[in-house]
Amino acid sequence: MIQLLTPANFPDYELIDCGDFEKLERFGNIVLIRPEPQAVWAKGLPEKEWTRLHHIRFKGRSATSGEWVKKDQKTPDRWHIKYHNGDVILQFRLALTSFKHLGIFPEQAVNWDYIIKCIKAFKTKQPKVLNLFAYTGGASLAARAAGAETTHVDSIKQVVSWANENQTLSGLDNIRWTVEDALKFVKREVKRGKKYHGIILDPPAYGHGPNGEKWKLEDNIQEMMQDVVTLLDEEEHFLILNTYSLGFSSVIVDNLIRSSFPKVENLESGELYLQATSGCKLPLGVFGKFFKSSKGN
Repeated sequence: MIQLLTPANFPDYELIDCGDFEKLERFGNIVLIRPEPQAVWAKGLPEKEWTRLHHIRFKGRSATSGEWVKKDQKTPDRWHIKYHNGDVILQFRLALTSFKHLGIFPEQAVNWDYIIKCIKAFKTKQPKVLNLFAYTGGASLAARAAGAETTHVDSIKQVVSWANENQTLSGLDNIRWTVEDALKFVKREVKRGKKYHGIILDPPAYGHGPNGEKWKLEDNIQEMMQDVVTLLDEEEHFLILNTYSLGFSSVIVDNLIRSSFPKVENLESGELYLQATSGCKLPLGVFGKFFKSSKGN
């Protein structure tokens, strides 16, 4: 059964409306308008309401860059928001970047919830978790806050520094930071015979390692998955594969996991979306995930 999941523990984020290739969203007390290629339908709210509500709008100059236009210059370029899940509270620093991102993908809160649930269900007292293509560290923070020994791997040094800042803001410590090509890191861990209880992958459609290594999702993901599953602890484990690529469906992700790990248990797959207050649903990637605990499933 294909699942449709949206965050349930993120009051600091709200998708107000989306359509006409844009989204109107609130992060904390700041409302932004950003491009959204998936929003091919008409807006639910009138344009004058978008104009009234927003504080900052992103205007693209090209497919990959643009500028932020503020209604009031006193609106900050950086601010903080929080995510809550029971006793786990994470804090993130957001910033206006030249490529429309803010340092967080709010739909990923669904996966943070799953990470916390899995770690707390393990019999292992301090499970080891590996986060690949880890960006600014939402999944790493969730794993560490739930009690895991966490390794964070990303190829961009500035992004890893940003994740480290989020660790400090969240009152956490001792995450292992690694600036490296994810596939190279995994192959080295396989040779070393390393094992992890949890592995998270959120690969881009295209990317580059720190030494110019090339990543293309459809060309490299099968090799990555076949290596990654050998790193999983036999008795207790979870794995999350999340992709944001218009060419990938949840059925593809389901097939990829089953072919790489035939003995998979409790496999779930589906689509992540954000529920707009105006009523529409914004699709934002597909996932496959599975879990096994020695306490029983």
